[in-house]
Amino acid sequence: VMAVLYEHEGVFIHSSSEDSEDQGLLVSGFLRIIDKDGEAIVDYKPLEDAVDPTNMLCAGKDSSSVVEWTQCPPEKPHRTVDQQQSCETEWDMVNTISFRRKPYTNGGSNHMHERNKWAFSISAVDLKSITVSAEGWTHVTFHLKDDTALPTIHFHQGGSEGFMECLRKCVHLSKSVCPSDESLFFVSAFNKALSQSFENLLDDTNYGLVQKLKKDPYTTTLGGFSKVTNYIYDAFRGSDLEYRQRPPEEMADLLGEVIPGLEINQQEEPGFEVITRVDLGPRPVVRRREPLTVEGWLKYQDPEGRMRNVPDLKKNIFKGGLCHAARKEAWKFLLGFFPWESTYEERKVLQKRKTDEYFRMKLQWRSVSEEQERRNSKLRDYKSLIEKDVNRTDRNNKYYEGLDNPGLILLHDILMTYCMYDFDLGYVQGMSDLLSPILFVMESEVDAFWCFVSFMDQLHDNFEEQMQGMKTQLIQLSTLLRLLDLAFWNYLESQDSGYLYFCFRWLLIRFKRELHFPDVLRLWEVMWTGLPCQNFHLLVCCAILDSEKQKIMDRHYGFNEILKHINELSMKLDIEEILHKSESICLQIKNCKVRVCLQAVGEILGLTAAYDTQTAECGKPDSSHLTRALHRPEQAVSNGHRHLTETPRGVCTAAFIS
Repeated sequence: VMAVLYEHEGVFIHSSSEDSEDQGLLVSGFLRIIDKDGEAIVDYKPLEDAVDPTNMLCAGKDSSSVVEWTQCPPEKPHRTVDQQQSCETEWDMVNTISFRRKPYTNGGSNHMHERNKWAFSISAVDLKSITVSAEGWTHVTFHLKDDTALPTIHFHQGGSEGFMECLRKCVHLSKSVCPSDESLFFVSAFNKALSQSFENLLDDTNYGLVQKLKKDPYTTTLGGFSKVTNYIYDAFRGSDLEYRQRPPEEMADLLGEVIPGLEINQQEEPGFEVITRVDLGPRPVVRRREPLTVEGWLKYQDPEGRMRNVPDLKKNIFKGGLCHAARKEAWKFLLGFFPWESTYEERKVLQKRKTDEYFRMKLQWRSVSEEQERRNSKLRDYKSLIEKDVNRTDRNNKYYEGLDNPGLILLHDILMTYCMYDFDLGYVQGMSDLLSPILFVMESEVDAFWCFVSFMDQLHDNFEEQMQGMKTQLIQLSTLLRLLDLAFWNYLESQDSGYLYFCFRWLLIRFKRELHFPDVLRLWEVMWTGLPCQNFHLLVCCAILDSEKQKIMDRHYGFNEILKHINELSMKLDIEEILHKSESICLQIKNCKVRVCLQAVGEILGLTAAYDTQTAECGKPDSSHLTRALHRPEQAVSNGHRHLTETPRGVCTAAFIS
């Protein structure tokens, strides 16, 4: 899959060398940066040799870094993946652009097009350095790792700033520290060990972790944090061009830049110190049940199809989940597609109306012509991203395995239709993982779409550009963890891991990549009941961390090791153990009679009504300070080190320091 990241026409090459046969020739052409299957390619072609970039939608699979575009013969048009797999061929659009590769060898002449020596196409990671000079206009010279210098390109009509900005998103550019060579930028690829993961959700092996986090924290977290190794520092600092290794605290500052506003450790009121260690009491023993069967589900329906005693029904689902045969019907209620009080007849009417609505939206994108798509860059980008993600989603699941699997077509079509439903949000990487289990259970395009819409309504803030949902959840999780285990939270903070970025993927797609597929189904249906509190998924995070804290602390894991360890928990978690512990933690907090405890977390877990009836063990101190303190912990400074002051368990004290 290809995407044009940057394009500018009117970029010139001046042929002025003494030995050139074309001395004085001014060559005008297209300059592009292209994302080809995660590989950033810098491509220049003179106008007579240029091709329409909007047609470059599909590419062959090989690893050469030098690309040549050729027009397919009319009698043998190239067929895209979507065209080959589509069930409705009358809507297929034929793409007549295909790719063939030129072999890559060292030497400047080998980078030149055989028909035009001024054209070049190189992988960004083959660049060693770039010289950017401004003399009337900006001109750029590329230096390759084999010490070849490509022809200097001149931006007579502007566009150099956009080019450099786009290139910075693909590779790391570090300005020369030599005062006499300020126009020189060194180029370095970022550590490949940080990508290639999330089971191939992403493969942007040449994109920098922090640089891409700033641009797109979703895809970077899904991919970049998936296989964190001890070389993570190298990914932040580039290559040996930046030879000074950054300390952990500086790396934490870099991470803090990723989500502006997520400053959970800033001191708002200097001189005010809060001691928040409280005794939550013992964790109750909880028991889970067997999954609810189809027969058990039907017992909750009246003769007309209405669901009765819904609170008890939800409790049974929370306690044991559903057997698979009951999920197709039950999930529609849990996700809000069917109202609990609706009758059989009302649901038939609703189903027909929603079916018509779905296919009207689907028709909108299926009927877009090539000309229309060429003028709609946003739709083109959505389509490209969806095609890339769908081909990598749950391919080890029988429902989606194989090349011509109809499940993949349905995934693609539902996600494209969702772009029509919510065009402002469109498609963001990770959504395919949320849809996959729903489609697997529903086995119906329309039902899966509307259930997915309901699920996305819950998670919409997670995927918005401002990331407000993720900011809020990370702060709330930090608040809960600090209350539940201050010592562990302090340890994470001492290792510059207090931001809890290692939980980003958990929260973004609700543990989809942490659990085996059947366990994901179980966890999701339990969470959809809304029991035993709101934001139960945050307690699931706390339960997992609680199980791992001793190992992390006993082995003195640092920044790198914590990230690596949390990542390696994927597919090793026991869902029943997690659900047991999560529910137990919830009951422990509910049973706590310390007023400040409930005030601090009441809003997060929806327990605000509970603490009004509780008796505070410590009287009634100024709770506004205490509540805010748990959300933004104050820090005392001692001998240059940050720390939170602890007191013996069971003590709640507010101390004002002059």
